[in-house]
Amino acid sequence: MGMLTPEIKFARANRSSIAYMDYGEGPVTVCAVPPSAQNVEMAWEWPATRRMFERYAAFSRQLAFDKRGTGMSDRSLDIPTIDERVDEVAAVMDHAGVDRAFVHGVSEGGPMAIMFAATYPERTEGLILEGTGASLRSEEERALLADPEFLVGHAQRSRKFAEAWGTPASRTLSVFAPSALADDDLVEWWPKYERQAANQDAVIELFRLANDMDARDVVARVECPVLIVHRRGDPVVFVERARETFALFEEAGADVTLVEVDGVDHFTFVGDFGPIADAIERFTTGRVRERPPLQERRIRIDTMGRFGVSVDGEPVPTSEWGSKRARTLLKRLVAARGWPVTRDELFEVLWPGDASDRLGARLSVQLSAVRRILRGGVIADRSSIRLDTSRLEIDIDAWFALDDDGAIVEAYVGEFLPDDRYDDWSAPLRDEMRDRFVAATRRLIGAGGDAVAVVPLLRRVVEVDPYDEPIQRALVRRLHADGRPAEAASAHERYVAAMAELDLPAVSLEDIIG
Repeated sequence: MGMLTPEIKFARANRSSIAYMDYGEGPVTVCAVPPSAQNVEMAWEWPATRRMFERYAAFSRQLAFDKRGTGMSDRSLDIPTIDERVDEVAAVMDHAGVDRAFVHGVSEGGPMAIMFAATYPERTEGLILEGTGASLRSEEERALLADPEFLVGHAQRSRKFAEAWGTPASRTLSVFAPSALADDDLVEWWPKYERQAANQDAVIELFRLANDMDARDVVARVECPVLIVHRRGDPVVFVERARETFALFEEAGADVTLVEVDGVDHFTFVGDFGPIADAIERFTTGRVRERPPLQERRIRIDTMGRFGVSVDGEPVPTSEWGSKRARTLLKRLVAARGWPVTRDELFEVLWPGDASDRLGARLSVQLSAVRRILRGGVIADRSSIRLDTSRLEIDIDAWFALDDDGAIVEAYVGEFLPDDRYDDWSAPLRDEMRDRFVAATRRLIGAGGDAVAVVPLLRRVVEVDPYDEPIQRALVRRLHADGRPAEAASAHERYVAAMAELDLPAVSLEDIIG
């Protein structure tokens, strides 16, 4: 007797519900990242898919989910981009109480699985890529997709495919599983399955996003062992994509294995899936390691007077970021103070003036680097990205929470991101912080106190805002009153120079000191 159909559970990712199954009791855990559209519950109805699931469950614990916009997962929102998909994997693992797993990317799920492994190396035991590649398109295909004339015909073909989706005219099996066309029962059942997997509009969007998926730039950041298994006659994702991906991992020095098997279908459950399952079982059960549970990490971001990120008190070295753009991306998100920043604005910040159609893929790469450093800490949707400030310690957030003038002044250790002072996006927050500091300092000075404390306060305001004339003059007066005429004269010279920069007249030293 076979397994009972596992119950459906629901995880939450970015305010969306993600339907998944948790079954099998093997010594390893495998999180399966699905292809474009599926319904994980209904897939158990078909005998061949059930046998495939039971085969995997014989040697592993399986987490299988429906991606957002498909199956029983949330269909009310836009189909997510590849960097949003990363959080769906993490959400399923979190809900199932799984720290680490082998991540099994199938078809369109391959680039997403690579991105997850590059982003969350401490959560990825191994990476399995089946019927997929780091990119699903060749260089020639990507060049064609950049041709407006070709795109018109491509869009028309996609529309025709989608219009037949879920109907007796469905073309899916003829394209993805040609050897299954002789199975009348499967041909009859399949349109019903498609209707439960995705609607026609979603299919068009899924195809479009699949064309854009590209994880080649993060391959070098994958640290775990990698298995690539591919049918030589795959009619959808050609075996050349697997070979190219193998070469990329090999060039990066990864522990990578390529297994090519016979077959002419893209769908795993059609044809002989035994060699594929055997390769996955050998890969997973032969590499199990005992490792301690993951620990919560303390992530701190400093932006006042300098920029730095530390994990459990240890500074993150520059080499860990991969590029300056990843640091700039994080800085821009910090400046938003938890509010979302549109992807269009981030494109302009990171690639000013660039109208390339690959900006989405490039942003996903940079976002992967930020997530990797922050151990998550990012919430992304189709149109915008923001920091999950509840999981991070950010110096400016703590500073804005202070309500004591003395504490505000003492904690102001420097202006916001001084190395980025000429970037338009950083100026509003820098000015707001400077004004808050100056206002708190003025109140402290106005409250009086001993003379020794007032001069340093006046100097700090002048340092922050050299064009604050009343403070400049107050400093000169105070230094003279304290019996420090030479310092008063020097302060007056700096005051005169500052006023000259503004083309404003300066009050003489004699008039200031009375």
